[in-house]
Amino acid sequence: MTDHDSTGENTGDNQDDAPRPKRIFRGSRVARIPPDAAQRQGHVTRLALDAFGNKDAAIAYLNTESESLGGRPIALATTTADGLRSVEQDLAVIRSATSSGSNSA
Repeated sequence: MTDHDSTGENTGDNQDDAPRPKRIFRGSRVARIPPDAAQRQGHVTRLALDAFGNKDAAIAYLNTESESLGGRPIALATTTADGLRSVEQDLAVIRSATSSGSNSA
């Protein structure tokens, strides 16, 4: 049996004519981070964007090992609240230096 529109044309919409393929859903292979870590990640990313005023510089900062912090800022900030505070303080110093440097021009 086929479906027809008001003009009598075959619309091909009859779902019974062809077997449906089976859908197989597989779980993501990417580990999800806990909600609190995701929140810290978003927060520190916004702070870095604000401090640097440039997406590329902020991403580079977050993903580059920092001797003064003892690791990559993004990893430190997402792992613990103390790590987040350390990165926040570092970004505050950077922002202060960046904004005072732009005012002297």
